[in-house]
Amino acid sequence: MAKKIQAIRGMNDTLPEQTPVWQKLESLIRQTVSSYGYSEIRMPIVESTHLFKRSIGEVTDIVEKEMYTFDDRNGDSLTLRPEGTASCVRAGNEHGLLYNQERRMWYIGPMFRHERPQKGRYRQFHQVGIETFGMATPDIDAEVILLSARLWKALGIEQHVELQLNSLGSNEERNAYKEKLVEFLQAHEDQLDEDSKRRMLTNPLRVLDSKNEGVQALLENAPKLSDYFGDETAEHFAKVQAYLDAAGVKYVINERIVRGLDYYNRTVFEWVTSSLGSQGTICAGGRYDGLVEQLGGKATPAVGFAMGLERIILMLETLELNGDVKGDVDIYSILVGENTDVAGFKVAELVRDQLPHLKMMHHCGAGNFKKQMKRADKSGASVALIIGESELEDGTVTIKDLQGNAEQKTVAIDSLVQVLPTYFA
Repeated sequence: MAKKIQAIRGMNDTLPEQTPVWQKLESLIRQTVSSYGYSEIRMPIVESTHLFKRSIGEVTDIVEKEMYTFDDRNGDSLTLRPEGTASCVRAGNEHGLLYNQERRMWYIGPMFRHERPQKGRYRQFHQVGIETFGMATPDIDAEVILLSARLWKALGIEQHVELQLNSLGSNEERNAYKEKLVEFLQAHEDQLDEDSKRRMLTNPLRVLDSKNEGVQALLENAPKLSDYFGDETAEHFAKVQAYLDAAGVKYVINERIVRGLDYYNRTVFEWVTSSLGSQGTICAGGRYDGLVEQLGGKATPAVGFAMGLERIILMLETLELNGDVKGDVDIYSILVGENTDVAGFKVAELVRDQLPHLKMMHHCGAGNFKKQMKRADKSGASVALIIGESELEDGTVTIKDLQGNAEQKTVAIDSLVQVLPTYFA
């Protein structure tokens, strides 16, 4: 027997029993982003490696350790996209969508990072991203946050997530702060773990995001970035908070949020939950005003976020909020007796033509009445349509309620599409 071929570790199949939850989540996302006037953009999965090195930063964990990078047959270095923002900016620059324009865009799809697979963290994972361009004012920062908050409400998880908010200031303010932070860290180098010592020299702000409890205790006495804000940055951040306050969105200020990507400035945020253990961030983003120019376009302000769909679905499962999500069919047709097969096909297609909102499964593969009824029950259908020899002769169909107590009735085929909707009112 040939050896079974299995999926690559950390890259998972989504089985038919699991897809209804994904479909519901994706549908709610589409409804929510559409209600804010956002347009969908679709980018390729593979991009030039140089794109991510320039945007994310060469001394980030993603570029140093996690990217799936390979040379194609022409010798070009290509990478499976580890995130969507850089691809969206590349597409916007390439097609002239960004300069001197206002854009609100969103995307959905798989991303790839070579991480240690664990619950809530996979090597192929799926994200929804929101990217806005051409608006420098704090109202758009607040809008993308409010959009995400609206989605949590639609999913029924708003009481289980917390918004954490911070500002990284301007590049100049951040550079001035970095000098003081490095001085502080060097003075306490003996209290740093090896990872923090490395980051101190390559990307010192990432030390603020350390998971080491000893380092976090040390940072209580470190200089604060907010002390280096000028009036413009302070006013921008205060206005973001004012918009959130006016909308009734609760948040906490967390000055340790720095994000893992180099392109952020000013507003950054994370939605976190205690329901998923160590994988507590389900959505994160912020402002990245320099990235468009960094990737070859004209200077354009921008702000956005990305949310991980696997973590949101895991959260829904953990909170047992998936119970009403089913992929069941609505109607299952059953054929009994000679010469009923052609008539059954015609009835099934009639229902699909006239009642396209109902899910109709037509029995195929023969079998006696008992076997077909088992299939109907297993399908989860609410109603069975039965065509036997007597129905065939009379031009009728028998409707059997499989989920409730409605009386079985036989109706003319001509009136079937008027009667069936009453079972789903």
